[in-house]
Amino acid sequence: MKSTTAERKLRVKKMVTYLKDTYPIPKSELHSTTPFQFVVAVILSAQCTDKKVNKLTETLFKKYKTIQDFASADPVTFTDEISSITFFRNKAKYIIGAAHKIQSDFGGVIPRTERELITLSGIAYKTAHVVLGDVFHIWNGIATDTHVRRFSLKFDLSDNTNLTKISKDLEKLIPKKDWKYVNNGFVLYGRYVCKARPHNCTEHPLTKIWLPAASRWPRA
Repeated sequence: MKSTTAERKLRVKKMVTYLKDTYPIPKSELHSTTPFQFVVAVILSAQCTDKKVNKLTETLFKKYKTIQDFASADPVTFTDEISSITFFRNKAKYIIGAAHKIQSDFGGVIPRTERELITLSGIAYKTAHVVLGDVFHIWNGIATDTHVRRFSLKFDLSDNTNLTKISKDLEKLIPKKDWKYVNNGFVLYGRYVCKARPHNCTEHPLTKIWLPAASRWPRA
């Protein structure tokens, strides 16, 4: 039976309280030393693990540091350099294209709004808000990735499966002041506490908040 909006608000309030206490400093596990390197890492991480991305960028980011470095990259060489990552051909085009657009349309400065960020190749609602939060500490939306999607469905917080629609549902349920704890909290909880494969999670902290979640395993 579908939960009411009031039930969902109460449930997610308890869940966010746990996430806030457990993961108080929102910070991606993707490695970077410059803002645009983080943008690149986020693009590379689509349908790929942060661990694999970090292994690649450990070497890649020694060569490419600035927006100009990526904009002037040789497409053939760069594509080969990131070939260990899923969908590397498209991602190479996205990254070089995004660097060019930032230079041509934004004066070489990474834009600070969702509306502008999503004009960059390889950046959509989710990635825009990951970048805004991690780089600029601007939390104007909730980024929904595979972990956020999984827990939103597992805990009956949304009736949607589309990532952006789930984000909008969560933004209606959660006060804006707490948005910054949601993506990072669910990502870390999903990686280290309650993984995606079905298992006995009845003793997990979030499942204790809503026991029906123990038997709900949304498909990827």
